[in-house]
Amino acid sequence: MKTSSAGKRQPKINRAKSHRAKINRVVLAYSGGLDTSIIIPWLKENYGCEVIAMIGDVGQGDDMGAVRKKALDTGASEAFVEDLREEFITGYVWKALQAGAVYEGKYLLGTSLARPILAKRQVEIALKVGADGLAHGCTGKGNDQVRFELAYKALAPRLKVIAPWREWTIRSREAALEYASKHKVPVPVTRRDLYSRDENIWHISHEGGPLETKLGDPPENAWKLTTSPKKAPDREEKVQIGFEAGVPTSVNGKKLAPIALLEKLNKLAGKHGVGRIDLVENRLVGMKSHGAYETPGGTLLYQAHRELEALCLDRETFHYKQHVALKYGELVYYGHWFTPLREALDEFVASTERSLTGSVTLGLYKGNLRVFDRQSSQSLYDTSIAAFTMKADYDQKDATGFINLLGLPTKIAALKRSQGGKK
Repeated sequence: MKTSSAGKRQPKINRAKSHRAKINRVVLAYSGGLDTSIIIPWLKENYGCEVIAMIGDVGQGDDMGAVRKKALDTGASEAFVEDLREEFITGYVWKALQAGAVYEGKYLLGTSLARPILAKRQVEIALKVGADGLAHGCTGKGNDQVRFELAYKALAPRLKVIAPWREWTIRSREAALEYASKHKVPVPVTRRDLYSRDENIWHISHEGGPLETKLGDPPENAWKLTTSPKKAPDREEKVQIGFEAGVPTSVNGKKLAPIALLEKLNKLAGKHGVGRIDLVENRLVGMKSHGAYETPGGTLLYQAHRELEALCLDRETFHYKQHVALKYGELVYYGHWFTPLREALDEFVASTERSLTGSVTLGLYKGNLRVFDRQSSQSLYDTSIAAFTMKADYDQKDATGFINLLGLPTKIAALKRSQGGKK
């Protein structure tokens, strides 16, 4: 308490809280990991608001019942567990796969693709329960804060957003662990394992810890989904992946639903050490970061899908689609999922997928892939034209006129140079 000039004692103002907007009910994107575990008590302590947890199951393999109980035990008034796995695969992952989207030539966008569906369901719950705020556990240095909040702006622009990492005094995972200990919040991270991991049915990422200083050859204990190629089976294994209109539908001739198909390919590729990526990437916020990514089943699907495109798409479409893939990957990485451009690109990509029905057979061996076969009724590969044996379908004499017309600008320029620019 402090005393005014009139001698009356006035209540002490908590200036750290005075600038914060008044929020009554917040829906938090909750995973049960270190960051979101301590956010529930922090929100109640600093905002005095009701906290509702949204737990999105995108295939991270957690015990969702235990995660829900933990959220309630640490202060959430309600906790929603949402099974988003099939929607995640069919509405997000398959779209990126069909677009050929890869960030910086390596990253298959596992975390980037999961954020928009989590944010979408979080917003839907917030509107359903009448919340006036949304919160997430993303750090102020990462890409995910952008992905969540751009989704919020697109889907619920009037809801207030709380990003604790941009407000609180916690500046390290060690400090977060200390806060958790002080508030008796159980967390799955110890000081011996300081990796920051994000897992879903498409991939798992590993950042932090030793990866911050070791910029190559991640420690073997960092990997979780894939066997070391050194310990992988000594015999190559073949797998045939079937597609219908660009959508993966079967493995080794057996039709599978999306979840079962991806789980099967993850297990198969992981056994052979396929799908590891070590990447120094350019984050959206401007810095470079080092991470290790595992996308076992996704690596098989990208390879197979591309091989089917090479077989079934005409040259100009196939080449132009490479430009689209680059832009699509950037849009996903930058958090621009809910945008008119991404939706427009989806329309273009969908038109290119109509002929992509067929199968590709891959060989898996100690971290490597090779193509055994490509088959499609829509194949543009014609042996009567492509074969070296001369047949009537292709008259090689036609090449003379073609080359003369194609080379005319080059020929004229060369003649001008030889004449010193004289007419």
